[in-house]
Amino acid sequence: MSRFWSAVVHGLTPYVPGEQPKIDNLVKLNTNEHPYGPSPKALEAIRAATGDSLRLYPDPNADALKTVLAQRFEVQPNQVFVGNGSDEVLAHAFQALLNQERELWFPDISYSFYPVYCGLYGVAHRQIPLAEDFTIRVEDYLPRGDGSGEKAGAIIFPNPNAPTGRLLPLQAVEQIVAGNPDAVVLVDEAYVDFGGESAIALVDQYPNLLVSHTFSKSRSLAGLRVGYAIGHKDLIEGLERVKNSFNSYPLDRLALAGAVASVEDEEFFLDSCQKVIATRETLVAQLQQLGFEVLPSGANFVFARHPARDGAELAAALRARAIIVRHFKQARIDQFLRITIGTDEQCAQLVAALGEILAG
Repeated sequence: MSRFWSAVVHGLTPYVPGEQPKIDNLVKLNTNEHPYGPSPKALEAIRAATGDSLRLYPDPNADALKTVLAQRFEVQPNQVFVGNGSDEVLAHAFQALLNQERELWFPDISYSFYPVYCGLYGVAHRQIPLAEDFTIRVEDYLPRGDGSGEKAGAIIFPNPNAPTGRLLPLQAVEQIVAGNPDAVVLVDEAYVDFGGESAIALVDQYPNLLVSHTFSKSRSLAGLRVGYAIGHKDLIEGLERVKNSFNSYPLDRLALAGAVASVEDEEFFLDSCQKVIATRETLVAQLQQLGFEVLPSGANFVFARHPARDGAELAAALRARAIIVRHFKQARIDQFLRITIGTDEQCAQLVAALGEILAG
């Protein structure tokens, strides 16, 4: 470790992203990328934006993107914040909104960037254990009614959760938000378009609710790096203050053009999500036929384990067949595989390979 590192850097345990291997004829089912390409209209908009104008800075306020997002979700543009992927949006939220005197609460099995941000920004936090069935229990996120006065300083959780894929119904999300009127509740909806109901419908009722989305999953634009958050204008102003103290031009001209066109192509968006959902249901049934336990999923991935085979060994055997899935070496979930929903052909290859491995 370098002697020139700051004390903060010495203490960090960075997030480890999913592997991007360079293997020929790879079936890549490890990073929850969309199996189908972006909207053709988005690609055309990016091509059209590739010209002399790239010598100029982009719109620092991303007004065109905020406007189309506000129209789609029936909110005001000043209720929309955009950034480089939802990870940057979340990073700003940790600094601007979630770093309170009381602890930040989030699930113990969840997006592993959360504890990384806590380390980076010095956020006191508590990880709340999931239930035995890997669900988020609403009552665990409500102020304690035992007279202790214990309550969260802020709350964040993904819905659907990652890596489990389990989905909270909107009514349950609202219970958490309504039960914590003095705390920001950030609902990270990176995967909600694959079967959930967005909490954006609640933002006008609850000034403490912030909802984050990404273009990386359901809009198949992971390579473009666009994310956004929607909430009360005061929460958005807090994010803008941090953003404008950090990077006043977060989204480039190509990203803005592609993102706007993607939002405007609603038909393509809905159709591509439905294809993933249909493939997911087929894959779940096939995995169950092979003896896997598969958690209910509202995401573009499934979380599955086999009672008779070790998770790490299964992942290694698949890799030997040029099929990559995600395995987490973490307590309680080290026997699970997180499998991205690919094309029908990719999922068929996966099922065939698993059948051979289990038979062997």
